[in-house]
Amino acid sequence: MAVFLGIETDEVSAGYARCSITIKPDFLNAVERAHGAIIYAVLDQALAVAANSTGNVAVSLSVNINYISSAIDGEKIFAEAIPINTGKKVSFWKLEVRGTGEKIIATGNGVAYHK
Repeated sequence: MAVFLGIETDEVSAGYARCSITIKPDFLNAVERAHGAIIYAVLDQALAVAANSTGNVAVSLSVNINYISSAIDGEKIFAEAIPINTGKKVSFWKLEVRGTGEKIIATGNGVAYHK
């Protein structure tokens, strides 16, 4: 899905990921702002990349997202996943989406299970 949407992985290291996407007209909602599903998708991709960068195969157990502001057509947005706690089987992540000028678009947290 990430490839289909055009989500890019900009940076990845052990326990960290930054992904981005440029908002297209097809991604807009009825009020001409990025649909929440697109914001969630880039956030979820950052979580997946970061959780799997730890050396063990990981899958998401849950994601909580809070939408704070919006993104517009043509804007490039960035999602980061930063570890809060990484255990042997479960990891907890701080998630954030930012837009132009570092404005916060969404925040959240995620939980991943490591097989």
